[in-house]
Amino acid sequence: MDADEGPGRYAATGGATSLAANRLSYALDLRGPSVAVDTACSSSLVAVHLGCQALRTGDCDVALAGGVNLVLRPEPSEALERLGMLSESGRCRPFDNAADGFVRGEGAGLVVLKRLSDARADGDPAYALVRGSAVGSDGRSNGVLAPNGKAQAMLLRNAYARARVDPAAVSYVEAHGVGAPLGDAVEANALGSVLAPGRPLHAPCAFGSVKGNIGHLESAAGIAGVVKVALALRERRLPPSIGTDRLHRAIAADSLPLELQREPSEWDADAPVAGVSAFGFGGTGAHAVLQAVPA
Repeated sequence: MDADEGPGRYAATGGATSLAANRLSYALDLRGPSVAVDTACSSSLVAVHLGCQALRTGDCDVALAGGVNLVLRPEPSEALERLGMLSESGRCRPFDNAADGFVRGEGAGLVVLKRLSDARADGDPAYALVRGSAVGSDGRSNGVLAPNGKAQAMLLRNAYARARVDPAAVSYVEAHGVGAPLGDAVEANALGSVLAPGRPLHAPCAFGSVKGNIGHLESAAGIAGVVKVALALRERRLPPSIGTDRLHRAIAADSLPLELQREPSEWDADAPVAGVSAFGFGGTGAHAVLQAVPA
C-alpha cells in the first residue's frame, strides 16, 4: 500500500485469509469444499480432519489439506517475546527440563487425501492410512498459556474410539511439544494417562516432536507432524526427536508408559499405529490416528 495512494487494488483480496484456499481451488478448478482454517497451531491438522470428513460424507473424492507459515513481519515475534513464549536460548527443546520456549519456524506442507480403495484403483502410492481423528476445545482453563490436561485426554480418547484403535496398541505419538515447560508437561501427562491402560510395562510408547529439528511451524505444525509420521510408517523407521537432554521434572516419567525417541530405530510392528497431536494456544486441539497401509 502506498501511503499517498491508499490501499491498492489487491488489498481486499490479498488481506482476506479465506481467499488463500479459494484461489487454490480456482487455479486447479476444484469444486468441493474450499475452506481456510484458523485454529492457531492446530490449523493444518484440523484441516486434515476436515478433509477426511469430506471424503467420508461424499463431499469430495480427493482432498488437499495442509498449511503454510511464513515469518514476514517482526511485530508478531515481538508480541510473542513479550508474552514470554519464545526461547531466550534460541533452541526448541521439546519436553526438556531446560526448555525455555519455542523458536518460530517457516515451512509448508500439503497431503493428498483419498479413500484407500480409490487410491489403489488409481495406482497412487499410499504413505499412510488415516484411521480416525478428532478435534476438541480446552473449554475453560487457567489461561491462554495454560492448557487443560483433562480436555486433552478426552480428545485423545475420542480420536482412538473413532479410529477403533486400542490406545495400548499405539507404538509412537508425534506430540505437539514446542518447548513450553508447562504445556509440554501437561501434554505428556495427559498422553501417558490415555496410553497406559492395558499396556505392558515393558512396552512403552515412543514419542517425540519434530519441532526440535525444524522449530515450531505454528499454523503448519500439524501437517509437519503428519508428514513425518507418514514417512516413518512407509519406511518402517522411527527418526529421533532431538533437543531433549532430560525430561522435564513435571513429567511423571517413572509412572508413564512413555519413552522419548532419542535414536533412529526400526519400526518392527506388522501394522504399526501412531498418533499425531497439535494444540492451538486458543484452546482448539486435534489428534489423528495413522497406520501403515495394509498390504
